[in-house]
Amino acid sequence: MTETVEKTRNGAILYDKAIINQISDERFTPQGWLHAELLTGSLRSGGRGNTMFVGNIPRQFVLRHYMRGGLLGKLIKDTYIFSGADKTRPFLEWRLLDKLASNNMRVPRPAAARYVQRGTFYTADLITVRVPGIVPLSKYIEDNNPDEAFWQSVGAAIQEFHATGVYHADMNAYNVQVDNDGMIWMLDFDKGELRRPGTWQQKTLSRLHRSLHKIVGLNPRLNFRAANWEQLLEGYFNASRSA
Repeated sequence: MTETVEKTRNGAILYDKAIINQISDERFTPQGWLHAELLTGSLRSGGRGNTMFVGNIPRQFVLRHYMRGGLLGKLIKDTYIFSGADKTRPFLEWRLLDKLASNNMRVPRPAAARYVQRGTFYTADLITVRVPGIVPLSKYIEDNNPDEAFWQSVGAAIQEFHATGVYHADMNAYNVQVDNDGMIWMLDFDKGELRRPGTWQQKTLSRLHRSLHKIVGLNPRLNFRAANWEQLLEGYFNASRSA
């Protein structure tokens, strides 16, 4: 682990020198890169317009500005109450991702995190290494007709995260992603943490189930049916029993 923290004029930056050897506030803006591309997607998979691909191949990054969702997000766009650097959302997410990636979990490797303090509030940004060739589950089932083995592999992958105690606060059809080899990845660990086994495991599964139902409502031609969810659960519980 090569964690480095540098104080800035009104906040701090946490970064991995092995990935980005020099960092500045400019790197957390699209203008700080030669190439920047807004992440968009079908079925509302582009998030809240707060995520960009930056940098150039072979190593690209994902730059995300933290935005509030839900009803509160309509009133307070992107500010959070400051209660110490180590409790800021980007620092917490960076350190969780670093721990998971170091244990070969399929999550993006964190590059840099920043908070900018303004009085008792702060705004936040995160830079992760882009995982090549991954697409949201929502997009994958739009372009493919996955078989039973695929859905079982999705369940088994989720169980692998749960068995390690990984809580994902917003497991949905966009944050669950599929790579070129059909392997399952997990993105966006804002408010994620490591927990002991509990009811949260069923709640995150239910959240994903609701998300899949919602996107089928947006596009009934998506390849997801009730039987697929049963296959996913079969893969989850089979992996649980064999763990």
